Amino acid sequence: MPSSFNPTVRTLMGPGPSDVNPRILGAMAKPTIGHLDPEFIRLMDEIKGMLQYAYRTKNELTIPVSAPGSAGMETCFVNLVEAGDKVIVCENGVFGGRMADNVRRLGGVVVHVEQQWGRAVDLDAVADALKNNPDAKIVAFVHAETSTGARSDAKGICDLARQSDCLTIVDCVTSLAGCDVNLDDWQADAAYSGTQKCLSCAPGLSPISFSDKALEVVKNRKTPVTSWFLDLNLVMGYWGEGQTRAYHHTAPVNALYGLHEALVVLQEEGLEASWQRHTTNHMALRAGIEAMGMSFVVPEDERLAQLNTVTIPEGVNEAAVRKQLLQQFNLEIGAGLGALAGKVWRIGLMGYASNPKNVLLCVNALEAVLSQYNAPINKGVATAAVQASYS
Repeated sequence: MPSSFNPTVRTLMGPGPSDVNPRILGAMAKPTIGHLDPEFIRLMDEIKGMLQYAYRTKNELTIPVSAPGSAGMETCFVNLVEAGDKVIVCENGVFGGRMADNVRRLGGVVVHVEQQWGRAVDLDAVADALKNNPDAKIVAFVHAETSTGARSDAKGICDLARQSDCLTIVDCVTSLAGCDVNLDDWQADAAYSGTQKCLSCAPGLSPISFSDKALEVVKNRKTPVTSWFLDLNLVMGYWGEGQTRAYHHTAPVNALYGLHEALVVLQEEGLEASWQRHTTNHMALRAGIEAMGMSFVVPEDERLAQLNTVTIPEGVNEAAVRKQLLQQFNLEIGAGLGALAGKVWRIGLMGYASNPKNVLLCVNALEAVLSQYNAPINKGVATAAVQASYS
């Protein structure tokens, strides 16, 4: 006879999901109501307003897609790209590559702007691509590249695109609530994120936002949106204004309770305070990592505070270290992806997991395990470096 599943309690300091705030877990356990219940419609409207706060936008179409961040990405591309459209895709990691794959699957033409992994997107390269492709319709890029920990200049890229009358699609999966995101200031046209990163919510929802300009493109397509479920012309009938909503799909009611609570928590702390907390904890982690003799892949002025890509000491079996951290300390950190596989660890300080207790746990656990493997690190200095950073 099968028994109930009871997972081991872990500290999640990988690239996502991050630790879920207990308040959010409690919210998700509240009684389920109908997805057309007047109370639930009120909850939907409150979520929309708080997502506008998180994204710093007045975009009316700012809603959560009922699926994870990858579906938010696909929502942006499937609604804005038609066969034959030329899309400039900035690739400086895994997730820029996924953007390009979306364009190809929709019959679009990809113009690659490739950048070294671990570096921000080069604005001059974007400008050259726009100059050489005056018929481009969209510029797509990742604001916070989860595979490398690099942060690109979103406002700069959006400015270049707008000067060439191009729409923009922005991946904000790892940046939303963790560092400065400001869609209205950037004048970005479409953005998507996920709930499992700096919002400290459970995985499974993808907040998106579309400008009025982008919505006009969606409404005036030559061909139908190729995905029924992600067609915003249909979804807006459910997520639109007023009490009368057209049934589209059964919304994940309890997951949306969780997102609502996550956004309440964010407003209580304040956006700027959240960004500063992530930076403060990153600086302490950096002090400990560098005291041990390890380094970061991304230059400091292009580096995310919430996703830290750390070089692996010479001769160390990185997978064995991660396994030992999980078994001995119940601590999860992430492996490298793509071009950085086997070369780096990705240490997340996202949302609820971004706190001094976790920074000290991570630094001390890493030192202990690396010492067991006789790694070439400086011992006995990391904790003091972390504490000095906080003081």
